[in-house]
Amino acid sequence: MTFVKEWELDPFDLLWKNFFDTKPHFNTLIDKINYPVDIYETDQGICFELAVVGLDKADIEILADGDMLRITHRKEKQEDSPYIYKGIARRSFDLAWKIANKYDLSKLKASLDKGLLKLEIPYANLKEPKRIEIK
Repeated sequence: MTFVKEWELDPFDLLWKNFFDTKPHFNTLIDKINYPVDIYETDQGICFELAVVGLDKADIEILADGDMLRITHRKEKQEDSPYIYKGIARRSFDLAWKIANKYDLSKLKASLDKGLLKLEIPYANLKEPKRIEIK
């Protein structure tokens, strides 16, 4: 086997490895989200629940643009106090999802209760496909 450099593999070996690599070239939903979020479906639609303990309504921005749902919070830089122990993660987040057309994003309802932001998106009233007659 011919090596490109002493510590690198032959380009054929890299091609062979990538050919049998079963990991997809895109991140799955689980790999992407690094913020505490629950997403579940109900009889009325889809719900998103985010843990936003310590945040006020004014600290969170929710945007519904077309089929995109974006939830953001920008943390302002604060002076670090001399903590003995720091276990609460106070961080900014910018989360976005593309919402399927079976949900009506224009009827989104948001509520904040006890540090839990709940977004409810109802099902859309989908019309049956129109059958076109050929003349």
